[in-house]
Amino acid sequence: MPYAFSYFIPTRVFFGKDCLNNNYATLSSLGEKALIISGRKSAKACGAYDETVEVLNKLNIESVLYDQIEENPSFSSVQKAVEFGLENDADFVIGIGGGSPIDAAKAVAVLIANPFMKIEDLFDGDFDIALPIVAIPTTSGTGSEVTEFSVLNSPENRKKSFKSDVIFPDISFIDPKYTLNLSSELTITTACDALSHSIEGSLSLKSTILTDLYAAKAIELIKENLPKLVNSSSVLSEEEKYECRQALSLASMLGGMVISQTGTVLPHSFGYNMTTFYGLRHGVATIIFLPSVLRKAEKTNPEKLGIFKDSFKSVDKFDDFLEKLGVYKNIPKLSEKDLVDFSQFVAKSMHVSVTPGNITYEDIISIYKEVCG
Repeated sequence: MPYAFSYFIPTRVFFGKDCLNNNYATLSSLGEKALIISGRKSAKACGAYDETVEVLNKLNIESVLYDQIEENPSFSSVQKAVEFGLENDADFVIGIGGGSPIDAAKAVAVLIANPFMKIEDLFDGDFDIALPIVAIPTTSGTGSEVTEFSVLNSPENRKKSFKSDVIFPDISFIDPKYTLNLSSELTITTACDALSHSIEGSLSLKSTILTDLYAAKAIELIKENLPKLVNSSSVLSEEEKYECRQALSLASMLGGMVISQTGTVLPHSFGYNMTTFYGLRHGVATIIFLPSVLRKAEKTNPEKLGIFKDSFKSVDKFDDFLEKLGVYKNIPKLSEKDLVDFSQFVAKSMHVSVTPGNITYEDIISIYKEVCG
């Protein structure tokens, strides 16, 4: 089989325990004053914020903190962070946290570098510069530390994404120790996000031999390690716990590398409104629709399930895996209005064209009823 593909990720990645402390000199060329973007608690609770400030001080780099980014970052919080960064003359941005602070940091980096832009202009893609961006993930799910995507919540409570090569982080420090004390709930939903990225990337009509290799490894790592961390009967030593967390951090990064090339497919479109209007966490809101989409794809493009089946063997066994994780608990039932509105939203999404299965509007309605009925 002939292979033809392109591959581009300009992010310099440092991975492993104490990778920030061991490689902080790489920050010296990025600027003189850092704007640190985080949520309200997690960056400090896991130690990442203190370690970041410590290494910046060693380099005589000033820093200021904006720590008001919420889960699913809003336009308003991003705008406040931009104004704060401009007031403080920040010349590079560090995002510490899960996908929300890192995605917000990407948006802020563009808007500070282009001060005449409005937030809405981000989605036109009419910009070609951003401040340097550093990503320090404290969860293992979004892969935003190695992607050119940013997802924000609009005033209409809709998820809106934009992409640009200039928002690939310049440097990412991925230290599994920052994830050691994540709750089971957050561990599951973030790992489900990474698993969705990897399976969806392999399913995508844009997949390549290289993205399939990354996806296969990420799927294997999550399948083998996630149950160990969240199984109440599993007693792990500190070393075993770290190894599992390391595996999930690696899987998150690999999943991000996959979707940086392929993008995601329909389960993400299905899940967006479940998050914004019903409060389901993103990873769970996405993965609950994956079995239905896999079954549709299996009928028309069975070869696209090859990577997936190497690990899970069948969609039914994957369903069992998700059932044991508890992701199907408390799935809300949609109103008739939401069923129609959400289905129209999904049908108009770009995900339709890259998802195998020839999925129609009627199929979308049917899948929503199957999962949320």
